[in-house]
Amino acid sequence: MNELMLSGVTAAKKMRWCTVSDPEQRKCAELAKALVAVLPPAAVAAFARLSCVRAYSTADCIDKIRANRADIVTLDSGEVYSAVKQFGLVAIAKEIYSDGGCIMAVAVVKNSSLDVRSLRGVRSCHSGVRWTAGWSLPLGFLLSRNYLTWTKEQPLSNDVSTFFSASCVPGAATLAPSLCAACRGQKSYIRQRNYHCETSHNEPFYSNHGALRCLQSGAGDVAFVDHLALESIEGEREEFSLLCTDGSRAPLSHFAKCNLGRGPGGAMVTRLNYRKIARKFLTTVQMLFGQRGRERSHFPLFNSSAFGERDLLFTDVTEKLAVLPDGMDVSQVLGLDYVALLKGLGHEGSSLEDSVVRWCCISLAEQKKCEQWALSIKSDPLVCVKAASMSDCVEKIKRDEVDAVSLDATHSFIAGKCGLVPVVTEYYGRKCVPFSLVFLFRATRNIFMGNLAGRRSCHGHMYSPAGWLLPHTHNMSVGHNNSFSCNPNKAYSSVFWKGCLPGSQGNLCKVCMGGMGEAATKRCADNHNERYYGNIGALRCLVGDVSGKSYGDVAFLEQANLEANILSLRLTGWSEGWQPADFELLCPDGSRAPLSDWESCNLGDVPPNTVMTRPVLAARVYDFLMKSQETLSASADADFQLFESQQFGESDLLFKDVTQCLVHTSHLDYRTILGEEFYTHADYVFNCTHSDILEFCDQDVCSIF
Repeated sequence: MNELMLSGVTAAKKMRWCTVSDPEQRKCAELAKALVAVLPPAAVAAFARLSCVRAYSTADCIDKIRANRADIVTLDSGEVYSAVKQFGLVAIAKEIYSDGGCIMAVAVVKNSSLDVRSLRGVRSCHSGVRWTAGWSLPLGFLLSRNYLTWTKEQPLSNDVSTFFSASCVPGAATLAPSLCAACRGQKSYIRQRNYHCETSHNEPFYSNHGALRCLQSGAGDVAFVDHLALESIEGEREEFSLLCTDGSRAPLSHFAKCNLGRGPGGAMVTRLNYRKIARKFLTTVQMLFGQRGRERSHFPLFNSSAFGERDLLFTDVTEKLAVLPDGMDVSQVLGLDYVALLKGLGHEGSSLEDSVVRWCCISLAEQKKCEQWALSIKSDPLVCVKAASMSDCVEKIKRDEVDAVSLDATHSFIAGKCGLVPVVTEYYGRKCVPFSLVFLFRATRNIFMGNLAGRRSCHGHMYSPAGWLLPHTHNMSVGHNNSFSCNPNKAYSSVFWKGCLPGSQGNLCKVCMGGMGEAATKRCADNHNERYYGNIGALRCLVGDVSGKSYGDVAFLEQANLEANILSLRLTGWSEGWQPADFELLCPDGSRAPLSDWESCNLGDVPPNTVMTRPVLAARVYDFLMKSQETLSASADADFQLFESQQFGESDLLFKDVTQCLVHTSHLDYRTILGEEFYTHADYVFNCTHSDILEFCDQDVCSIF
């Protein structure tokens, strides 16, 4: 043994591993013997004292570790969350499998007429209550599609117990006894001898392999397990199939495409004051007995076949243990999406947050409109949360600091990449809204597409479809465009002398104005507080401020509501005298046209804005929006209109003002809503354009260890 290992060993103290069955107890005892056999004399005193503490369930193990009667146990990540958040334990290591640190939840059935949309009333087998693959991911999916409804007036387990006709959900006895009806464990009035529905191998249907036994024995019609357990299905594998999210079925080998979601795998927990000792212990046993351990012939750490059960101490298919550093928050260990899902499923108990919808607002004007919205509806309470930009809204939704926001097409693309899902899409009375280039004076005859070099530009905001994503694909200036065909920022910086692109930096911020009064903000802020933000802001930029200074030569914006915005310049006191006839469109072929010719003179189609949220909240947010829309549309002359922003001094606050209604789209993928052409172009652009928000979203808990 090298000095590094020896120094870790000699610093260690007695280690007590918590086991939940006789087979696991035997494996633990064999590990203790193996340590004595292979450790040098200087370390024997430390690890020869490894002891195995028998508990009757994983919940009992958590209690024993808290009470200093045991030190360490491996848990499913759903139980890890509870151990950390509710009981003050700390995660110290994660299991890593052949394809990373995550598992995929699958629904296994015997070949039948069942599909994932028709599970109400069937008998279900689950690996364990609150387990990632056996509970959280499948229930999150069923809730997101509204196949399972949850009123929140009672715990989720109550609604699950009425959704399935019979179930075995080990660990659910105290939540909803009917969820244990299909379990087969021994019943006893003596706590330590009652194995029925416990999270222990003494319950035959416990764990992923137990849930498969439940299915194979005929006690259930569907088993919710992780994909790692599929290899253990014996006999005629073709008798079984997976239920896919689109309603189809697939062979067991197709789990990568046919699954109900992905989440973190197992992890080890201990007390906070014992974490350093436990880490050293795990590091040492892995170096000795892991897949590449030099003493693995004495004791294969990740193999339980000799003890008559699977997944004892660790999951048998574990490749290695990733020992976690100090200071890792549970969101970093388990992932933001998974933690948000668990909160959404009520893993922390009920709270005021469960009954409200938190809407993301990116400016003072949006905050005021949102607050008026909250006062005008008869539905679940609405809370208005401030954010700095649309990108910040996406991050806050992912962090579970806010629930929903309506995003333009590019930000919908970003949100989709970040794991958010559509709820509704704004409907404008036509499929898409083409956008056009507008320029200022008819008398300025030397401005046309292909001759914009050295001009001053006005763009709605960073990542806006009309102001950022699409214009750079056209020939703005000879000799400049092709060099930066996939990076809009470089294209605009190269072509234009200066401009206003809110959310940008450098020369593309120099024309911006910032905010005033209550909405005071630094120049170039990526929200409505910047007076040149959005479609109305790009138009203001084009005509200049009240003094006639700080203006642009060309504006990239959407055609929708353009003439009304031009007329609003005078009504809002921004600038006098402007009429639609004072502006022209620049066409891709180098010609110009009046505003009325926008259908033939435009630079492309912009998909509609979409409300995005976390998957588990999709049905709830949809219900809230429909109730809100119904309430507010009941009276056309009401003081507050959801799709009107003029009374708040801006346009397109919270939703586009041209919106006619909100259309249900949570059954569609965001890629379908955007359309293949727009999606492909956005994907191409972001492959070579740095984005902080996409970098944030790309932190994959499944592959970072």
